[in-house]
Amino acid sequence: MKKKVLVTGAGGQLGKTIEELYLKNNFGLDFVFANKAKLDISNKDNLHSYFKDFNFDYCINCAAYTNVEQAEKTPKLAYKINTEGVENLSIICEKNNVILIHISTDYVFDGEKEAAYTVNDKTNPINAYGKSKLEGENHIKNTLTKYFIVRTSWLYSKKYGKNFYKTILEKAKTEKQLTITTEQKGCPTDTVNLSKFIFKLIQEDNQAYGVIHFCDDKVMTWYDFAEQILIENNLSNNIYLVKVNNYRTFARRPKSSVLKNSHINVN
Repeated sequence: MKKKVLVTGAGGQLGKTIEELYLKNNFGLDFVFANKAKLDISNKDNLHSYFKDFNFDYCINCAAYTNVEQAEKTPKLAYKINTEGVENLSIICEKNNVILIHISTDYVFDGEKEAAYTVNDKTNPINAYGKSKLEGENHIKNTLTKYFIVRTSWLYSKKYGKNFYKTILEKAKTEKQLTITTEQKGCPTDTVNLSKFIFKLIQEDNQAYGVIHFCDDKVMTWYDFAEQILIENNLSNNIYLVKVNNYRTFARRPKSSVLKNSHINVN
């Protein structure tokens, strides 16, 4: 019998990437995709009725509040999804014996470490978004035994959602000069690569439960990433990039949130 997999937050960039790959090759799995209109993880009744209708083996939680700036101004919105919603999902997964694969973030760290962060490093988020995601992680750990918390870094899709990759391409259409910060360091991660990793976790029935770090392996600043995007799209001659050290944002952001990938048995 095929494993049945629920994807929450299926309308976002990662959810849409997973769906695209699934439609191209279903990997011997049976997926159900639920966007927020279909399933709101902050609504307990909605969750209970949804899980009652299906017999899921896995739940991939892509539902998240990811607007870092807005989370600082209206933290209740971030906590409603990233903390309370994840708590609800943990409880329903435990009740129905569903393995949860939850997508988390490099922003659970403060960015003060010079080397890459490992799964054993102490967390210390410095903004509301990071704090809400960490509290969500803690609910999972306190509720479930069968779970994967997959922390990733600077996630982007070339096709879906709003992200840095697509923003740079949009700006390249109308602007001749872009000012990009060198202040932060991370590992830009393509949703395609993260999706393939998640598929393999399920296909191979991996049971190395716990926290995992997964990101693409190139360490960059936002300036480096912008430069790569322009080169990749043959636009480097059209746009002049200007480096700046200071980057004013409402939310504090970790200066270095490079993650060290976990070595788990996924081929």
